[in-house]
Amino acid sequence: MAEKLVVLSDMWGAKKGLWITSYFGYLQQYYNIDFYDCQQLGDIDVPICTEENIHNAFLNGGIDRAVANLLKKETEPAHYLAFSTGGTIAYKAGLQGLSMKSLTAISATRIRFEEQRPNTQLNLIYGESDAFKPCEIWAQKLGIDLCIVPNFGHDMYSDEKVISEVCLSLLEQVTKKMVRSTH
Repeated sequence: MAEKLVVLSDMWGAKKGLWITSYFGYLQQYYNIDFYDCQQLGDIDVPICTEENIHNAFLNGGIDRAVANLLKKETEPAHYLAFSTGGTIAYKAGLQGLSMKSLTAISATRIRFEEQRPNTQLNLIYGESDAFKPCEIWAQKLGIDLCIVPNFGHDMYSDEKVISEVCLSLLEQVTKKMVRSTH
């Protein structure tokens, strides 16, 4: 039986997310995938969709609504793959008891303000020049190993090279389990 993978978009949701289909292409053969558009999850409805307006809508209650909605929707243990704001939502939901087998968060924006870590296997990936990445002191304090990728910024998750590396890592997780269960 395939493992469940919950995927959370970045703040743009499905609107600017053609890159996300590359992740599905790699992963759908081995995972049962549920996808959430973070704007829908957070009940974000801004008349003018600028980066600033969407960002402010998430800060002014959208993140909390998305966390609450995710906790209602997902009750079974699953792996999580989340991008930018989606990573923040998944991380916060994990702190509130979301049943996670693992969390792979790429460019998660606001977790650097958290003082705890979710009780799950974490793979936090940031571009070297991402202005929103947590500092090493934060990571050490929480016992988290950050994966810092040279020569990339915040939008690294839409780059094909990063997509293939992340997917390979997720596929290794699930195929190792398949090999162990057949012996």
